[in-house]
Amino acid sequence: MPATRLRIFISSVQKEFAQLRPDLKAFLLGDAVLQRFVADVFLFEELHAKDQRADHVYLSEVERCDIYLGIFGYDYGYEDENGVSPTEHEFNHATRHRKTRLVYVWGSDEKRRAPKMRQLISKASGELIRRRVNDSSALTAEVYASLVEYLDSIGALRVPPFDTSACDGATLANLSRKRINWFLETASRERGFPLKAKTETKALLTHLNLLDNGKPTNAAIMLFGSNPQRFHRPAETKCIHCHGTEYRRPFASLQVYGGDVFEQADQARDFVLGKINRPVGTRADSITAPAAYELPPDAVGEAIVNAIAHRDYNSNASVEVRLFADRLEVWNPGALPGTLTLDDLHDDHPSVPNNPLIAESLYLTRYIEKAGSGTQRMIELCREAGLPEPDFELRAGSFIVTLWRDWLTAKVIAELDLNDRQIKALPVIRQQSQITNSQYQTVTGATRPTAKRDLEDLVKKGLISPKGSGRGAHYQFGKKRLINGSNGS
Repeated sequence: MPATRLRIFISSVQKEFAQLRPDLKAFLLGDAVLQRFVADVFLFEELHAKDQRADHVYLSEVERCDIYLGIFGYDYGYEDENGVSPTEHEFNHATRHRKTRLVYVWGSDEKRRAPKMRQLISKASGELIRRRVNDSSALTAEVYASLVEYLDSIGALRVPPFDTSACDGATLANLSRKRINWFLETASRERGFPLKAKTETKALLTHLNLLDNGKPTNAAIMLFGSNPQRFHRPAETKCIHCHGTEYRRPFASLQVYGGDVFEQADQARDFVLGKINRPVGTRADSITAPAAYELPPDAVGEAIVNAIAHRDYNSNASVEVRLFADRLEVWNPGALPGTLTLDDLHDDHPSVPNNPLIAESLYLTRYIEKAGSGTQRMIELCREAGLPEPDFELRAGSFIVTLWRDWLTAKVIAELDLNDRQIKALPVIRQQSQITNSQYQTVTGATRPTAKRDLEDLVKKGLISPKGSGRGAHYQFGKKRLINGSNGS
């Protein structure tokens, strides 16, 4: 454990940043690098009730902290009898006690900002450097860069994180101006990025925290490099199309994609979409015959981009995209942040990106969406397509996302000789991934004995399997077809 253990005080109007504050705390305590140095993050709303004046409590916590982290938004907040808000009291107290102060100004619409908050920002601007942010992704990236710089300045970092470290041997000449021009145009169109199309390379990298003493960082090379694999050979994406349901040679096809992270994401997505089924419908409702991929393209892209954005770039392993007859697996070298569990990925959860500076540029170009929403988006897309929910697991030093293909095609259903009730229940079973006897009765109108016979027949035909007992008894949909106890291909 490093000797440096920091206490960080987060200061802002609580109501304005009700969700952002705990999410930021989760990031500070969960990031692979920062969690080694951050001992505690203070949020006033997490304190238990006590017989003390509120202002005494939060000001004493300011005195105890090592770093004051202020988020100055549009609201000024509650004012005391002297017309001063807790946020300004906290800033003033941190200043008097000579604390390291990191201030981030939220938003750019000055007309919306409360007059007293404008004054507080002006006061802070005269005393220290502050950065402007417009969303949670930018805030995460800026806080990360600031803290890494602070830790490096006090000698706490023996080896800086991958994305903030200068890329050994690289210069600005190793960056692609064509890719930078594309980024500036795309980020401006998609997220209102403030820098103009002809912004110089150095100015862009400075704005994105992608320079280390004037040299491009590893993140800069992975985002905008002409040939990133010259410096980071394993930083590529390997795509494998397998025969059947097992990872076994000979493969149907194998492609290794290099280039920058945008190129890898595009090429890997196209690899998968080029090999999965895309049945074409009729022209009954349109001049153009409708066509839909068997896996939602956006879910495929989300799984791939997340792996590329959040992988451990210090690992010698590559991102791997494995397409089987029954599923798509996306392997990301690395692990979940310490503050998240696999179960958390199904619900709202904070974003704790392994490479915040890479993630920020992917967000600005809309390759990734709202922070922390990627796994939920994949679940939602698969449900809408009538597919089982994706699986998330940690195995063999990797985080793996599995999207299940639809093996239960119209041809297979016809061969199974199902009755009308069973056919009516299938969409519900597939979407929910499970069903109980009571639910089957509700969906089909069957009596309990009839429902029991129908469900037992579906078990025999390999569509579902019984799980649990008593009140927890239900039937699980087979994500891969079971035939005589073995996997069908």
